[in-house]
Amino acid sequence: MIDLKDLGWSADFLRQLDIDEIGQLVPARITAVHRDRLDGLAETGALTLTLPPGMSAGEVAVGDWVVSEAGAPRVARVLERRSLLRRKAAGRDARDQLIAANVDTLFVTTSMNADFNVARLERYVALAHAGEVAPVIVMTKADLCDDPAPYHDALRDALPRIAVVALDARDREAAAELADWCGPGQTVAFVGSSGVGKSTLVIALTGDAIATQGIREDDAKGRHTTTSREFHRLAGGGWMVDTPGMRELQLAGAAEGIDEVFADIVAMAAECRFNDCAHETEPGCAVKAAIEAGALDPGRLARWQKLKREDSHNAESLAEAHTRNRKFGKMVKSIMRDHHKR
Repeated sequence: MIDLKDLGWSADFLRQLDIDEIGQLVPARITAVHRDRLDGLAETGALTLTLPPGMSAGEVAVGDWVVSEAGAPRVARVLERRSLLRRKAAGRDARDQLIAANVDTLFVTTSMNADFNVARLERYVALAHAGEVAPVIVMTKADLCDDPAPYHDALRDALPRIAVVALDARDREAAAELADWCGPGQTVAFVGSSGVGKSTLVIALTGDAIATQGIREDDAKGRHTTTSREFHRLAGGGWMVDTPGMRELQLAGAAEGIDEVFADIVAMAAECRFNDCAHETEPGCAVKAAIEAGALDPGRLARWQKLKREDSHNAESLAEAHTRNRKFGKMVKSIMRDHHKR
């Protein structure tokens, strides 16, 4: 038997069941999403669930809580999430992609070498904030770094309120450095580029052997890590969603998360003379004044503006795609009704 509380079950989810559903519906945590089925864990152990008519696999994320009727291996509904990590799907398709649900902490992993990139870290942290997940930056390869000060300084300037842990992923004590976020009932997720030590940390936290290949010396990038989202039990009693190294992380619908990362600029912009100030040549621009006074790095302003433009464009594209899909669905139903009338 599996204790649901150890899986992350809480009163937030229990309250979503009617009194007469308690005991009749079986809660399960989703551990893997396939094209036509879901893998999950319930009190009785592992199970496989099918999707109900009208629901696609793209609407369910690893970490979701679902309920099914006792004895019926089919999802009745997905319970409302406490948190959700999502992005615009890679490529040209205007499609929302769910990364993980009901995650408490997102470990944003980077290495203290050529992989370190403030703009990428800001993007990951904005993703976490938008999904109501607490971000923690994990800097690996600390043992190979002769001077860690520039990395810490860069993070203090760009992400001053985010917890930072520096470690050697291969060290036996690495798991202990992250233990505060990995206790019973807690769910964590990892994001980061390939080759920064994510899989090594997963092994340290879970004991599972996850295949990796060597690291290219010229760019410090790995050739292989996780290729699909996986759910692992942590040695500390919690759970982890391991995600593939994402070469492209496009934000969509993450405006609040972006503004939280760049809260200093948002506060400055509120002092501009014009509400629609573009912070370029407008008179009375508090943001430009801060740059001229040396209180704001122009590169930070440029990164904020870039993320805001990207998020707005992607959110608009997704909304247009959803509208097209609804119209197409209505058209198909209309054609089917007319066909049956004949």
